[in-house]
Amino acid sequence: MNTPRQPQISDRRPAATDPGEAAAPDVRFLFANERTFLAWSRTALALVAAGLAGVQVLRPFPGIPWSRDLLGVPLMVLGAVIATVGYLEFRRNHRALHQRRPLPRSWLPTILAVAVTVTALTSVVFVLVSTVRSR
Repeated sequence: MNTPRQPQISDRRPAATDPGEAAAPDVRFLFANERTFLAWSRTALALVAAGLAGVQVLRPFPGIPWSRDLLGVPLMVLGAVIATVGYLEFRRNHRALHQRRPLPRSWLPTILAVAVTVTALTSVVFVLVSTVRSR
């Protein structure tokens, strides 16, 4: 006894009418790409806000008068980079989805992880140096 085959995701996509025209991609992938872009945008906004707050609200570490700027300004720059690269990746992924190509590799997670690690380590150094100088 044969059971009927379950329709696959690719079975539900509209077929291209013209051989030179690509079929429309599954809308779920387009929405996932948009959600990813929005997540990168929120991350960029949070980085800019954190950098601005650091520069405006934090007291300078004792003995290191430029410490606020050294922590805050790179966060704001990173926010601008993440926003720009996030949009470029959104467009690149959108194009790849429409052309039925594999999605290109993203460097954003690596950039963000390295930058946050460097910022955290810099903060630790500032705390340790200011603690030693205040004794």
